[in-house]
Amino acid sequence: MPYPLPLPTTSSLSLSNHFSSPTHPSLPYTASAHRSLLRSLLKAHRRLPSPQKPSHLPSIQSAIQTYLPCLLAIEAGLSGKAVSGEHIDVVLLRELTCERRPTLTSPVLPGRAPRRTPVVGLDAEIAFVLSTLAAVHTLLARDALRNVGRAGVASVDKTTAVAKAMKELLEAHAIHAFLASRAQQTARVPMPLDITFAVQAALASLALAEATLLPVVKEDPYPGALAEERSRTSTEWMVGTVKMASVRAGLFARLCIMAGEHAGRAVGLLGHGGEEVGGDGAKVDEGLVRYAQDLRRTARAKACRFLGVDAEGRGNAGEGIGWLRGAKRELGVWKGAKGDEQNKNRGLAKLKREWTEKREDRKIEKGGEEWGLDGGKAEEERVVDWLDEKWSKTNDTMTVQTVPPHDFLLASLPSGREYHTPKPFQPPSLDEATLTTMRAPPDPQPNSFEDDDESTEETTIDEDPIGAFPGTGKQYAGNTVYY
Repeated sequence: MPYPLPLPTTSSLSLSNHFSSPTHPSLPYTASAHRSLLRSLLKAHRRLPSPQKPSHLPSIQSAIQTYLPCLLAIEAGLSGKAVSGEHIDVVLLRELTCERRPTLTSPVLPGRAPRRTPVVGLDAEIAFVLSTLAAVHTLLARDALRNVGRAGVASVDKTTAVAKAMKELLEAHAIHAFLASRAQQTARVPMPLDITFAVQAALASLALAEATLLPVVKEDPYPGALAEERSRTSTEWMVGTVKMASVRAGLFARLCIMAGEHAGRAVGLLGHGGEEVGGDGAKVDEGLVRYAQDLRRTARAKACRFLGVDAEGRGNAGEGIGWLRGAKRELGVWKGAKGDEQNKNRGLAKLKREWTEKREDRKIEKGGEEWGLDGGKAEEERVVDWLDEKWSKTNDTMTVQTVPPHDFLLASLPSGREYHTPKPFQPPSLDEATLTTMRAPPDPQPNSFEDDDESTEETTIDEDPIGAFPGTGKQYAGNTVYY
């Protein structure tokens, strides 16, 4: 369900050319070595196929956790702050400048990745590293939730996966909130769109909305029951119908309403992520904006469904059907005409529906980046249609109750309820032993920190061609070495 945030890439950079430390001479060189390793891992991750990317994420996370304390130590040294009780003196030689490829910016030409943009200043470098770490946490949560909705998943495995995903999403929320607070302090300095206050605050709200929905996903029996019913090899449908206590249904509804409020806040923030925020005409990626809108619709539709489950459990089948129609209204699939509802399972409409469901199942099995881009909207629509068909058949043949208008039911939605109490992000710092080792003089190897950019991989000739007079190599044409 979490959005597949792409990881950025960066150009080569030697921090020793921009900073020096009289008290800890090895600090800039150590930071440059860690940055070079992180850059190599990000480039390798970008070239990996989609099924192999989740297993590569822990390596990137470890590299960031090693590089980030050095970067924050340089920032503390520039501002005269102590690190682990030890004073660090850092001198700025020249302004830090590098290039990074934005990931949340809409490309100028559709179908092509956005070009790298220049990033100036240490604050921008720290912001990009922290945003990459938050994206890694989100991708790890996404990988943990990949098999939760499948048929035949054990309850223990489902609980473990949800707990892991919840931890990762709360970490991502804390980092995005920390970045948003830093962006407010440097609001006068022009920043790339990816690390502005609006975008980072929106990502923090999305992470909290997804984390709020996870307790509901863990205890919601209806998607699993639908998957068991649609599975040809499963026999769990013979056990009995799905039942849920009224208290739990009301609690889940309030959690979903709060998740919808967080997602709605993200929609409002991303709506301001245009030219006025980026400052250079950049706009937020349409896929992220569409995901935030779909997540809000899905959360509110889940709330309506649980309120319908509560009403149906109390014997009010008509009210339950009214809540399901309200859920369809929130999802944007309610047409209002009775004939369209009856024809939905007939003819070409039925074939189109079955084909769409099979396509969603293949996305989950394939494990690509297209899974979950709708915020769970398609899955929620299937569950609502399934319950509507069952309850309508019972109401038409047995209970025969009046279905109230769903507009009045939506106006009576209860208030939301928070589930988490997010903790603030604690920036890592170097320990005393590491700072002591950095007092030693450095042994720099500048060539190991800088290499050719991935966009310019042309081969250059440093030696004279065979048979040429010494010193006349530039007069010969050709870009390949003669053997």
